[in-house]
Amino acid sequence: MINKENILNILNDWNFWNAEPPASMPRPLYEQQLKDRSRTNEILFLSGVRRSGKSTILINYVKSLLISGVDKKDILFVNLEDPRFANYLSADLLEDIKKTYLYYLKIKAGVKPYIFLDEIQNVKGFEKWLNKEHELRLSNIFVTGSNSKLLSREIGTTLSGRYLNTDVYPLSFKEYLLFKGISECDKFYVKTHELELERDFEDFLLYGGFPKLALLGLNGIDEERNKRAELQSYFDSILLRDIVSRYRLNNFNILKNLSIFLLSSSSSVISLSSLKAHFDLSYDIVNSYIEYLENAFMIFSIPLFKWSFKKQQANPKKIYAIDTGLINTVSFQVGKRKGCLIENVVFIELKRRLGNSVGEIYYYKTKKGYEIDFLIKESDKITHLIQVTKNVEENNRDRELRAFAEACEELEYIKDIKLLLISFEATKPIKYKNLEIKMINIFDWLLLENDKAGDEL
Repeated sequence: MINKENILNILNDWNFWNAEPPASMPRPLYEQQLKDRSRTNEILFLSGVRRSGKSTILINYVKSLLISGVDKKDILFVNLEDPRFANYLSADLLEDIKKTYLYYLKIKAGVKPYIFLDEIQNVKGFEKWLNKEHELRLSNIFVTGSNSKLLSREIGTTLSGRYLNTDVYPLSFKEYLLFKGISECDKFYVKTHELELERDFEDFLLYGGFPKLALLGLNGIDEERNKRAELQSYFDSILLRDIVSRYRLNNFNILKNLSIFLLSSSSSVISLSSLKAHFDLSYDIVNSYIEYLENAFMIFSIPLFKWSFKKQQANPKKIYAIDTGLINTVSFQVGKRKGCLIENVVFIELKRRLGNSVGEIYYYKTKKGYEIDFLIKESDKITHLIQVTKNVEENNRDRELRAFAEACEELEYIKDIKLLLISFEATKPIKYKNLEIKMINIFDWLLLENDKAGDEL
């Protein structure tokens, strides 16, 4: 058992009782969600891929509490990935940490402290301790985690109805520009800074939206190497810490090679049988490794839309990556698949905007083989069909639009379904075979639309 003096020393290194919080960039969307949801008095979870900025969001919330007048000593921040805790990660440690904090900081009886627990998935039995704190109304609790399966399994049973979860993603393009010092992206800015936006978007596609990388300048080849090295370390860390260590895998190379293949195949339809044959692995191993990668938020898979769940599961799924920077770091096709990178950006933005709503994302394929990139269903209703393309030219215009027509006919089109064609062309309505299609410029969609699901998603 770790003694109280050592616990206090560790806590002193991470808290702001005798120091000012570090400088940090704002993440307004997530910070507002925390503020709004804190009024429910539920346990608040932030879950997402490693290095997506969850800890910084907590720190920014701590700053807002201090500004509102909360005493520094009434706030406890615990980094559960501190190596000094490594041999003691259990619910007992959480209790010892709180007792140490209450004793040494002389917290008054009746005070309900704010407790921030970073990377909770490392702690065995954490859910029981959280439940005790919540049920007895002892603390205001904020938690982060980097493993979706563990969190959903544990908090979905013991903590059912006692928590709210927010998925945290790397920076959106709007946030990326904010990190670059561009805070106002109104219609006038988008219209008058097209070349600058295109250059920034190229960098965003190449290096992705992990917050730390957005703060690194591009002042030469050393900076580029630093960005690539940072992304490589993220890739390795996700595999080693969130998968190999957690699931006790003994063949890192198989996992690594499969991960590289899947990231390189982003925006593509991949079947388990093809992966099984390509890597000469069993179906169970391929299926398990993909599940591990999804649990760690490195990749996502979306099913082919069918009204039958059984048919959905029987068909190949489409793969997307959490971040285009990771794709370019490990892929052998850097710069050759720009359209796929753009589609990946749109997918992550859809995930962000739908949040934890009932909205579900699918792809659709017509009987004649035309593909719809994204089909959005909310409850039992299809709300959007979305196509993504770099440019709408003569050689691909009919293909993109015909896909809408074929899909609408097969799905028994209802006027309430929104048809969106996202590209670099100017935003305008298109009439095609009695269909109303909105072609929307990608910068208009990424920067000017609401940060939540709406008519234009």
